[in-house]
Amino acid sequence: MKFLVISDLHAKNDVLDKMDAQFKEADAVLFAGDFAECFKPETGADALYNLCLKHDTIFSVLGNCDSPDFVEILEEKDVSVQKSLVFHDGLAFAGSGGATIFTGKTEFEREEDDILSDFDIVLNACNESGDKSLWNKVILISHNPPKNTICDAVNPELHVGSQKFADFILENQPLAVITGHVHEGKGVEKIGNTTVINPGALMEGNYAWLEVKKSGDSWTVVSASLESVGLN
Repeated sequence: MKFLVISDLHAKNDVLDKMDAQFKEADAVLFAGDFAECFKPETGADALYNLCLKHDTIFSVLGNCDSPDFVEILEEKDVSVQKSLVFHDGLAFAGSGGATIFTGKTEFEREEDDILSDFDIVLNACNESGDKSLWNKVILISHNPPKNTICDAVNPELHVGSQKFADFILENQPLAVITGHVHEGKGVEKIGNTTVINPGALMEGNYAWLEVKKSGDSWTVVSASLESVGLN
């Protein structure tokens, strides 16, 4: 199964029209938030509308530039996995929106514990079933990245992600984690056996591919690669 991985569109909707071939190739789209232009949350609706025209199967969360109540529109469009556990073709998707508090001025800034609590639904499902192997088929989508990875590095000496999220990934080992928020943090990294991808900002033409396959009862990541499309 091949996923188109994107984040941080920030209402630059013309970029989407340059990626028709990529959308056609993808089995599904994973979007890690920031539909809207920063400080202009009203621009999120057109961004969502344009994205939904490109593919029928989208799993998404809000970014810190998106209004918290915009999740209701995502749910109406049936593209939200925020604070949810959604099963599709043998895989499970769970999401957390917003980002840790850094300026207090963007629309959706949250405490680390609040962000992490959105994944309680996966923990509860594992506890109720008594089967932790569920994590092998889970892909987490979180706008806020885990700390001390390529994916949260503003520069080599400044990491702005969540340490609690990094610890959570290491403890539970989901199949993959899709993140965004830090435009400079474009990269692919491993936390334990978990593949973590920040595709970079789609508004700058950046995206990624994630390919996974099932072998027996287990899912594995076949490949994860960073790409970009020309904007001129």
